[in-house]
Amino acid sequence: MKQLFFLLASILMLTGCVSSGRKSDNKNVENRDAVDKSSSVNVAMAVNVDQLMDKATDNVDKEVTVKGVVTHVCKHSGKRCFLKDESGKTSIRVEAKGEIGGFNSELNGTRMVVKGFVREKRLSEEYINQWEQKTIEQKEKAEIDENQCSAELANIEEMRDWMKANNKNFYSIFYLDGINYEVID
Repeated sequence: MKQLFFLLASILMLTGCVSSGRKSDNKNVENRDAVDKSSSVNVAMAVNVDQLMDKATDNVDKEVTVKGVVTHVCKHSGKRCFLKDESGKTSIRVEAKGEIGGFNSELNGTRMVVKGFVREKRLSEEYINQWEQKTIEQKEKAEIDENQCSAELANIEEMRDWMKANNKNFYSIFYLDGINYEVID
């Protein structure tokens, strides 16, 4: 399951930077707007990315503090970065919101603590079916190579397996709307 999150995060990292102008569909705007902007990140209360992802469903639209290593900063806009846990197996996307104007590329490789709200994006069965069809069509038109096609189709199959095992008609992707952050040693 954690590997699936990592693979999906990698795919979203590649496509997510391109769509930086799109606004996220936050369900609980009043929580985000009610945040005390002067509050700092509480490093002592931070959980690692792995711990957060284990309980992400329970924390949707709740404020959390998470720590991890920055593995990627979107170089096109700086409006998102990816944090990975210490083991390198689990990652989460962090969107620049609140006090965060953007992420500097020099943050790559640093340890960071981020305070923000957990958000969930659900991929419907219909969306996943369309994604699969588009991937197959791209392969047939030689727009993507065999390795990329195989990786995407494997991810889609893992999503479907998870949906079946959990009796869901959607697949959840969790991310963080970051309010503020602090670089740590």
